[in-house]
Amino acid sequence: MNVMIVGCGRVGSQLAILLSSEGHNVTIIDKNKEALKRLGMTFNGVAVAGNGFDEKLLGELKIDRQDAFVAVTSGDNTNLMASQVAKTVFRVPRVIARVYDPTRASVYRSFGLDIISGTVLVAAMIRDKIIENSFSSYLVETGELGVIEVIGDISLKGRKVDELNIPEEFIIVAIEREKKVIIPTKETAIRLNDKIMGVVAIGSLRKVKKIFNLP
Repeated sequence: MNVMIVGCGRVGSQLAILLSSEGHNVTIIDKNKEALKRLGMTFNGVAVAGNGFDEKLLGELKIDRQDAFVAVTSGDNTNLMASQVAKTVFRVPRVIARVYDPTRASVYRSFGLDIISGTVLVAAMIRDKIIENSFSSYLVETGELGVIEVIGDISLKGRKVDELNIPEEFIIVAIEREKKVIIPTKETAIRLNDKIMGVVAIGSLRKVKKIFNLP
């Protein structure tokens, strides 16, 4: 996969290193040449100092051949402009922009961009650690789904996954068992002390917690 990243800060550099290590073709741009040093000596992609919404530069870097474009600079305006150029001028199939100010998220979406709001994500994760340590409310950006953890106790022992799933409300997606994570089938039976991870519709959270005797 060909991926172009604008912004070589902590997030951009780590994303570039991760994708490159997986065998993807990565091009990363940052206006600060020094920032590119975060990539280290083993990075085997293309690293360029320049303006992430400079159409001439983007053309020279073959943006038209990219499968995805990601803007993760420290400035929302820069991310918006770079993403807009990638989407409207060069028609990159997948364009993702990072947003610091969550109030701007709706503006970004109105342009048809995929949005990642680190501010909202971190706030939601901290909230969950404070209020409900076994529940994460930030599975999707709309806040409609979450992930809940249930420990397999005597009341669940031997019951099959299909018995516990609730269509459109709760579905078991993984089980941590003896330090290994498995993806269960409908016939998988629950064992004592299994850590059951399920996706739950937020509107059904109270119901699901009651069924599994969660606080």
